[in-house]
Amino acid sequence: MAEGKLPKNPSFLDRLKTLFAGGNYDFAEGLEETLISADIDIGIVSEMTEMLKNRRLKSFDEAKEYLKAEFIKRLSGGEREAAAPGVLRIIMLVGVNGAGKTTTAVKLALLFKKQGKKILLAAADTFRAAAAEQLERRAVENKIEIIKGMDGADPASVVFNAVNRAKSGGFDLLIIDTAGRLHTSRNLMSELEKTKRIAVREAPGAVFDAFIVIDANTGNNSSAQAGEFNSVLGLTGIVLTKLDSSARGGSVVKIRASLGLPVCYAAFGEKPDDIDEFSPEKYVEGLFG
Repeated sequence: MAEGKLPKNPSFLDRLKTLFAGGNYDFAEGLEETLISADIDIGIVSEMTEMLKNRRLKSFDEAKEYLKAEFIKRLSGGEREAAAPGVLRIIMLVGVNGAGKTTTAVKLALLFKKQGKKILLAAADTFRAAAAEQLERRAVENKIEIIKGMDGADPASVVFNAVNRAKSGGFDLLIIDTAGRLHTSRNLMSELEKTKRIAVREAPGAVFDAFIVIDANTGNNSSAQAGEFNSVLGLTGIVLTKLDSSARGGSVVKIRASLGLPVCYAAFGEKPDDIDEFSPEKYVEGLFG
């Protein structure tokens, strides 16, 4: 994550600091409220509060550094390895409506293009014409090839064509934008599973990733979303979006713990280059100031 791009969260830090005002150490309830305000799961909040109490830390700075180290530890590990040279990598972006999948597809494409990769985009959101149009417009602007289908077409057919184009054209990376869907909709989730199955079948030697795109404003409901998508697709990572707001996306701590999914990328602004590989250290610095 680029230095200085992720905004600080002074309200969180100030609330933590007030718990130590006047030397008062009876702060368990206040600490829990403070952590919950950052969307940290209540179970993890209770665990960390108890750990902090047991350590008998006497100052704000001690508590701050301890919590920072604990969050970094919980968010670290599990990073995805890059595909070997000459091996196609496929990234399928999934998630609920409004999470920012289409914008993320473009941002990821530009990020990898800057690394010298040959990128192909697939507009597999065939239910929302605006999504395909947006993706195509941005692809043309940035000289990135795109595969799309007719409105209402079977998304799996778009992916079939895209995978075969990626193989024949010597592309390094295929990024698939999918339609947003409620994680409780069985029919739509089955369609997503079919789309993945086609991609894997057509490119058996490719490195396949299914990333769930999570809006940092979602709160702890994102944990249920991730669980459902994971049960259908076998997710491999998280892209956390909209970190330029006051939301901190603390819910990813639970997702990391319960599903073992790493946060791979973080998006934090409206500009095309406002995305980077996720850094636990920089994320936690932004959380604590």
